[in-house]
Amino acid sequence: MECVITIELGTNAVRVFAFSLSGELLASMKGSYPTFHIQPDYSEQDPEQIFITMLYVLKNLLNEKIHPQKIKVRCICFSASMHSVLAIDENGVPLGNAITWSDNRGKKVAAALNALPACKKIYTATGTPIHPMSPLIKIAWMNENDKERFKRSSKFLSIKSYIVQQLTGKYCIDYSLASATGLLNIHTLNWEPDALAFAGIKADKLPELVPVFHSPGRLLKAYQTSLGLPAGVKILIGSSDGCLATLGAGVWGEGKATITIEDSGAVRIVGKKVLQDEKQRFFNYLLTKSYYVSGGPTNNGGVIFDWFTRQFGEFKNPFDIEYSMDTLMSEAAKVDAGSEGLLFLPYLLAERAPIWNPNARGCYFGLNINHGRQHFIRATIEGILYEIYSIGKTLQEHRSIKSLSINGSFASIPFCAQIIADMFNKPLYASKQSNNSIGLGAFLLSAVEMGIYKTIDEAAQTVVVPDRYKPNKQNHKIYNSYFRIFESLSVKLFDEFESISNLQQQPC
Repeated sequence: MECVITIELGTNAVRVFAFSLSGELLASMKGSYPTFHIQPDYSEQDPEQIFITMLYVLKNLLNEKIHPQKIKVRCICFSASMHSVLAIDENGVPLGNAITWSDNRGKKVAAALNALPACKKIYTATGTPIHPMSPLIKIAWMNENDKERFKRSSKFLSIKSYIVQQLTGKYCIDYSLASATGLLNIHTLNWEPDALAFAGIKADKLPELVPVFHSPGRLLKAYQTSLGLPAGVKILIGSSDGCLATLGAGVWGEGKATITIEDSGAVRIVGKKVLQDEKQRFFNYLLTKSYYVSGGPTNNGGVIFDWFTRQFGEFKNPFDIEYSMDTLMSEAAKVDAGSEGLLFLPYLLAERAPIWNPNARGCYFGLNINHGRQHFIRATIEGILYEIYSIGKTLQEHRSIKSLSINGSFASIPFCAQIIADMFNKPLYASKQSNNSIGLGAFLLSAVEMGIYKTIDEAAQTVVVPDRYKPNKQNHKIYNSYFRIFESLSVKLFDEFESISNLQQQPC
């Protein structure tokens, strides 16, 4: 038997999957790593810790699940979360930690660019909203505020580019992940001069641009030996997590959208044309030259319920967070839709789409004497999903959405899936592999490259989505009424969000 290995470099964990050449999941393993918040608005990760965790998980999966069964590895394909930046010196050594997508330190730089005439031109060229999440802003911030590191930097990489270079010796970035940097012209597939000028760099400071089907070369000899893999195993650069989650969900064609909720979340559609939005609320990322994945991301997905659980959950065992989450979900299910008027703005990590406010904060609203613990639990879940609904609702100003597909560990919880169906008032589908749709998308990409499928369209059509959730119309009416208040509060509190953010920045 032969298999394809997919490696997902996620926000807080690496996930490694093994698929047979027919797409059957043979094995999977996961390893976690922390995000450091050393100051307000800072989010960083140790690139060496990510690399070591990836090697540890990959080696364990191979030694425990693949090699004992004499399964031959044909290909290893990578995916990664977007918007990370790692500065390295001329010897390839990291200059500090990697800056992640949730880092907001560049919000003043983003505001400055938003005020310039070049802003619209850069957004139109790159398809990436002007926001602190983007590497464009992170590099420009470093140029202004961390001049010594900026001066010493030989290249600015994504986490995936760094990991692939460690394994193969080659610096490269796929067009798909590059299209999320705010530095790539998605129409010409070259680095965008205006964006480079704003960041204060030249193209040689960035890795080589390559297609998603590109192989950067063989594993270095040391890793062939350590992992027990032959030299002939093909390495594929792969794509971004968002694009591959969409492919792995089988969301291909008009009238369909996919919702992903892991730590963060997004609502996405696929098309052959860029989604044009005058308010610059959506991203347009490439999967290949023929397909754009458009939509909006939220910072505040499952990570918010994880936070709530750690603060207020009851733990059977010290580290058994899943047990505590299940208990909280059971309590929330006892409360009617709408949480009896208790609303939660989930902006603990500020927010991207659709409000694009790096100063946004979390807030419970509508609290009265009759609200108890179970109302807070349900309101927290509903707040996370109201934010998802707000992105989908905004997308529908441009595209018709008739059905939804979900993936990600949080969205795939039946209780949450039903709330999503009710909020959107649309049928919602979940595949049996909804928790590993990114890995499945990476497999499908590999299968196209290997000739198992002729096209990405053909590969996407093989995804089976058997589970269906029908919307409850009465609950939809309730959610729709409360959503208007949620939406209004998210905008009305802009001044207060900024004021409290400024207070945090002031020295004691």
